[in-house]
Order: sequence, then structure tokens, then C-alpha cells
Amino acid sequence: MVHRILIVTAVAAEADSVSAGLASVAPEAPGAPDARGVPGASVASAATPERVPLPGGLALRRHAPDGDRARVDVLVGGVGPAAVAAATGTALAHAALTGADRRERPYDLVVSAGIAGGFQPAAPPGSLVVSSAIVAADLGAETPDGYLAVEELGFGRSVHPVPGALTGRVAAALASGGVPCAVAPVLTVSTVTGSARRAAELAERHPGAAAEAMEGFGVAEAAAAYGVPVVELRAVSNAVGPRDRAAWRVGEALEALRHTVQLLGRTVFVEAPCT
Repeated sequence: MVHRILIVTAVAAEADSVSAGLASVAPEAPGAPDARGVPGASVASAATPERVPLPGGLALRRHAPDGDRARVDVLVGGVGPAAVAAATGTALAHAALTGADRRERPYDLVVSAGIAGGFQPAAPPGSLVVSSAIVAADLGAETPDGYLAVEELGFGRSVHPVPGALTGRVAAALASGGVPCAVAPVLTVSTVTGSARRAAELAERHPGAAAEAMEGFGVAEAAAAYGVPVVELRAVSNAVGPRDRAAWRVGEALEALRHTVQLLGRTVFVEAPCT
């Protein structure tokens, strides 16, 4: 069975790293074993993926299958949870309506991927975070007694837990390729943290969180509507806290993202569908 993966990024630079990783995973020769010793089992290696237009001016970069490989669609969904939720929902609806094989789910897995700020010392710049939960960090209400999450207000949800079996497979694949990672909650915010006070507040409110970004929860909401498993992958470019652009390591983080997708393209993306 050819597995179908949707990877959603915020901006084109992240999608470029993802596509570069996908383009470099195929065996060097037909039938050559991949990282697991399985002949020819990897995602397609087309350097120039097919462009698949979507409604609303969006487009997928489709790394199409070649034999027993995974089809991976890469989507630039926009910055922030609202934009990326709308874009991801569009991609999922398009797949559900146009899929020739009429599967129960339009994709086997949705991945929110990109760079992020890391909480210190859990996720230093250059490291990789795999979400154990995808959390809307500021979806709730401020009260005289403190912050209340939307669940405590009696409506909605602010957390999408990621199954341990899925995070375990991802973490094991990365570790086998020499990429250690933190498996921890990843926070979604609408305003990037820029002060030590705000960083401390978020860390106290969400114990164990390792990274902060702006899109994961939007992707997760869209995936949940279609019953598709979702995980967030974040390569850390900077520390959460005061903005020190001289200390940012964006290039290193994008390279870590490329390598991460390359490893997963040889393992998790071509294994049994994630549940």
C-alpha cells in the first residue's frame, strides 16, 4: 500500500527544507536497501515535485510515489493557527473529494513541521522536538485568579495529545539516524514570546513544554476533523524568551528539519499507517 502523508509548513523556506529532505531519501540504485535494509522502500525522489493546485490559490508540492513508496504532499499553509487551519482543511477536503481509491481517510498522517523557539534547557538551538501534545497555549481567559484554559470555561479544547506509539516510532527513527530529540508538548501561540517574563509564564502554565511555534494547533484541529493522526516536528532555531536575533540559528534549524524529513522518509512514512 502506498501511504499518503501531508506535511504542512508555515512558510516557503520550511517547505524547501522538507522537499529537499524528501528528494534525497531514495536508494542510489533500483532495489538498493534503505536505512532499514528494505529494498526500494522510501518516498519518491523527484527533485522537482508536481504542483497540485488547490482552491483558494493554494498548491501542494507532490512527491509522487514510484513503486512501493509513500506519496508526500507538502503544503505552505501560512503563518498563525487560523491561516494554517484553513489551508490544511482545504488540502484535506480536496484529497477526500478527489481521491480515486476512496479511502476512509484522505491521508494516513498529517505532520506540522517547521522551525521554532525552544524552552531552555530542554530544547537548545539546533535540536529537534517531537510533540507529545499539541497545545493552544493561550486559548482561554485571564481571570483575577489566573489563566483558565478553554476546557475550564466549559467549551472547546486546547490540547491534541499525540499517541505514544506514533511519537515513539518517530523518536526511534530519528535516534537511529543520529538525531536525538525531545518528546514533549509543543505550544501554539499567536504572539511569539519576546520576554523572560512571558517565557516563565508559559513554562509554568504548561510544565514540560519544549518548543513554541504558531501553527501546530491549527493543523491539528483540521486533521482531527477528518480523523487523521497528526504530529508536530520542530527544529529549534532560538531560545524562547528575549529576542536576540544575533543568537538565532535559522540555517542550522532548517538543515535539521531537512535531515529529519530525510530520515522519516526512509522509515515512518513507509511503515504501517499511523493510528
